[in-house]
Amino acid sequence: MDVPLGAPRAAGRAAFGFIFVSAITTAMSFGLMIPIMPALLKQFTGGDTAAASEWNVVFATVGGVMSLFAGPILGLVSDRVGRRPVLLVSLSGLGIDFLFMALAPSLIWLLVGRMISGATSGAFSTANAYVADVTPLEGRARAFGWMGAAFSFGFLAGPAIGGLLGEVNLRLPFLAAAALTLANVIYGAVLLPESLPPEKRVARFDWRKANPIGSLNLLRSHHELFGLAGIHFLNQLAQMVWPSIFVLYTSYRYGWSPVVTGLYMMAGGVLGVAVQSFLVGPVVARFGERGAMLIGAGASIVGFIWYGLAPTSLIYMACMPISCLAGLLTPGLQGLMTRRVGPSEQGQLQGANQALMGLASVVGPSLFGLSFAWAVRHEVLPGLPLFLASMATIAALVLAWRTGRGATRA
Repeated sequence: MDVPLGAPRAAGRAAFGFIFVSAITTAMSFGLMIPIMPALLKQFTGGDTAAASEWNVVFATVGGVMSLFAGPILGLVSDRVGRRPVLLVSLSGLGIDFLFMALAPSLIWLLVGRMISGATSGAFSTANAYVADVTPLEGRARAFGWMGAAFSFGFLAGPAIGGLLGEVNLRLPFLAAAALTLANVIYGAVLLPESLPPEKRVARFDWRKANPIGSLNLLRSHHELFGLAGIHFLNQLAQMVWPSIFVLYTSYRYGWSPVVTGLYMMAGGVLGVAVQSFLVGPVVARFGERGAMLIGAGASIVGFIWYGLAPTSLIYMACMPISCLAGLLTPGLQGLMTRRVGPSEQGQLQGANQALMGLASVVGPSLFGLSFAWAVRHEVLPGLPLFLASMATIAALVLAWRTGRGATRA
C-alpha cells in the first residue's frame, strides 16, 4: 500500500504500512463487535436494559484494571526488547478475547476473555511508540493524526458489517473479529521490522517503573508532561461515555437497531478520517499542537452537550460535523508529549498513557454506565452521562489552556 503523505520516512513502506494496517484492522475488529456486545449482554440478562448497562460496567472496569497494571509493564518491555514482540503479543491477546466472546456459554466466560484482552492491551500504545521511534519531532502530530485516521477508517466498515452479521447471529461478528485480528498477527510476524535499535533500548527492565505509580513518576519527571498527562486522562475519561452507554442510549432514546447504530458509526468514521487525514496537518501548521488541542476539546464539549439534549435522531446527527473536530485533540497532545522524552522512554511514556487509559476505563464505566442505569430506572434525564462527560472535557480544556502554553517547545 502507499504510505500516506506525512508518514514517517525512515520506517520504510513495509514497516509503516503494517502499523497503519494494524490500526485499521484492530479498529475494524472492535467496530465489528461494538454494536453487538450490549445486545449480547441483554440476551444474557433476559432483555433488561439497565442490567445490561450494569454488566457493561463490570466488563469495562475489569478490562480497565487489567490495562492499568499491564500498560506500564508492556511499555517498559517494549523499551527493553523492542516494539515488535509486544505488538504481536498484544494483538494475539485481542484475538483470543474475540474467540472467548464468540464461544462463551456464560457471562463469566465472557469476562475471562475481557481479562485476557485487558492484560495484553498494548497494541495502540506500542504502535504509537513505534511511530515516535521513526518520526521526526516536527512530523509527529501529523503522523499521530494518520494513526487516528487509520483507527477511524477501521470504524467505517467494522460497525456496519458487525450490525449486519449480528442480524444473522450475535456471535458471528466476534468470529469475524478474531479472524481479522489473528490474520494481522501472522502478517506482522512475517513483515514487521523492529523500530527500536538495540543501542537505544534501556539496559535493564526496572520493576520499580513497571506499575502505575512508577508510570506517574515518569510523567512527573519531565517539565509540563504531568499536566499534559492530566489532559490525556480527562479526555480518555470523557470518551469512555461512548463504549459505556452509546448503543444502549441510542436504542433506548431513539429506538436505533444494530444496523442503524453501525451505519451511524460508519458515518462518524468517515468524518473522523477526514479530520485526522486532512485537517490535523494544516491546523497544527497554523495554530500549533496546543491550538489543535484547544479546538478539539472545544468541539468535544459542544458535542457532548448537544447529544445529551437532542430530542430526535435527526437533531442528534446534526452535530456530527462539529463533534468530529474532537479528533484534533489527541494528535496535538501526543505530539507535545513525545517531545518531552527520549527514544529509550517512548515505550514507557506510551505505557503510562495506557495506564491512564486503564484508569479511565475503571472510573468511566461506573460513572457513565451507572448514571445511565439510574436515569433509565427513574425515567429522567437520559443524557446525564453525556453531561458528565462534557464536565470532564471542560476540565481538560482549562488544563490545556494553562499547561499547553508552556509545552509548545521541546
